[in-house]
Amino acid sequence: MTASEVAVGIDDGPGSGDGSARRRELLDAAYGWVLVHGLADMSLRPLAEAIGSSPRVLLYLFGSKDGLVRALLGRSRADQLRVLESLPDDAGLAAVAEGVWRWLSAREHRPLLRLWLEAYSRSVTGEPGPWEGFALDTVHDWDLLLAAHQPSSVGSTPEGAAQRALVLAVLRGSLLDLLATGDVERTGAAVAIHLRALSGPVRGAEGAGGSARDGE
Repeated sequence: MTASEVAVGIDDGPGSGDGSARRRELLDAAYGWVLVHGLADMSLRPLAEAIGSSPRVLLYLFGSKDGLVRALLGRSRADQLRVLESLPDDAGLAAVAEGVWRWLSAREHRPLLRLWLEAYSRSVTGEPGPWEGFALDTVHDWDLLLAAHQPSSVGSTPEGAAQRALVLAVLRGSLLDLLATGDVERTGAAVAIHLRALSGPVRGAEGAGGSARDGE
């Protein structure tokens, strides 16, 4: 499954398939606003004023404030997944992880990733609202895409699933550290150490025994 196929399957709320040019325009504008201001205590009135609309129009197009937030979260998920579109299906997990980290560590993506962290944190704490299920959905998104870059003889095995989980853990743990410290060199070095291990023996069916070594 490609990044585009997963992104197409992401629901961005009521009316997402109606092709409304005005809806897309306002979603883009609202997305730009929340990348700067975040989702915490977002109010429709100041948001609407900032993007040249009104609360009534936003409610009509998105169904509710929660519907708008779900659409914004769907947009953020789709933006993250596009990082893999340029990679061939046989790139391998090490190359995929390297490309993903390059994207994650780029300064221009910090606002998007802070938005992701805000929604992810609210989701995992069980806070009710439009972010319910967001964390689990993003894990599934990335697991599907990473599986597409493993040999079929590995990807369908428990060892292959463990490899993908480890890649996600390393990337997301390093990302959290990066967002907290801004230290690209240290976090990048940690990712590089893992990628060197990941590039080891486990590249095919014969690597079942080496899968554990790759996770050390």
